[in-house]
Amino acid sequence: MARFAERIAESTPVRVLVGDRHVRDCRQHIAAIDGVELVPIETDDCWVRDYGPVFVIEDGELVGVDFRFNAWGGRYQPYGKDAAAGRQMCQHAGIRRRGATLTVEGGALETDGQGRLLANPACFIDPKRNPGLTKEAVSRAMYQLLGITEIVWIDGGVLAGDDTGGHIDQLARFLDPENVVVSVASDPTDEAAEGLSNNFRQLDLWSTQTSPEVNVHQLPTPPPRRIEGQRVPESYCNFLRLGPERLLVPTFHHDPTDSDALDRLTQWCPGVDVVGVPCEDLVWGLGALHCASSHQPAT
Repeated sequence: MARFAERIAESTPVRVLVGDRHVRDCRQHIAAIDGVELVPIETDDCWVRDYGPVFVIEDGELVGVDFRFNAWGGRYQPYGKDAAAGRQMCQHAGIRRRGATLTVEGGALETDGQGRLLANPACFIDPKRNPGLTKEAVSRAMYQLLGITEIVWIDGGVLAGDDTGGHIDQLARFLDPENVVVSVASDPTDEAAEGLSNNFRQLDLWSTQTSPEVNVHQLPTPPPRRIEGQRVPESYCNFLRLGPERLLVPTFHHDPTDSDALDRLTQWCPGVDVVGVPCEDLVWGLGALHCASSHQPAT
């Protein structure tokens, strides 16, 4: 986590949420890094992408949309501190908060910043998250809260080992409004291979029906890996974009696919500094760079 914060701080200010029991460790390993601020907010877990606010610009003002959080449909206990963190983050940043009645995690939202959203319906239409919710209701809420005008439902399959129900930030991401990357299996025997291929076909079909048209690129995952018997969901789509000039990409100590992913992203992102960040240990928590961070736009 310290190495991750250091890589971000090379170009972007970092705030790290830290509870009382972690203050000593954070002061030792993180606080000394230039550009890093420790924020006294208690949390249950590190996946701030999912419980932090989603920021929008409304009439020139930055607003934090704070969705309900219940630990991916009640999968883990406790989660009360995480559920309260979004409100505290808005307060600390001095940003107006808008509470939302939907249970939605930030990792389930992937937008191009211009009104288009990629999403897996299983993360919204879930009786343990939003009982009785329909796609039509999701569409209305996404328009009202986030300004979304087009939703692309991606439901071909998920990464093996994923514990979120299929967050889109592991499956498909915008590089920019005209380029999308999609996870596909590098190993044809991977149990997720067919589902990931289905996701690619869905997006490839949509790509010429939307405006502006989109180029869809395949981003092969590492081969299947288990830690203590648990399959870990390794995906290079879980990158963190830091403005127009930098892209931090998770690597998983598998040089053939790590190097291939970095080379592909460098090719598809001309002029962007593409940096690999080791995540072979972080992914034991079943997430990577995008999951463990949440961006606050400059005003």
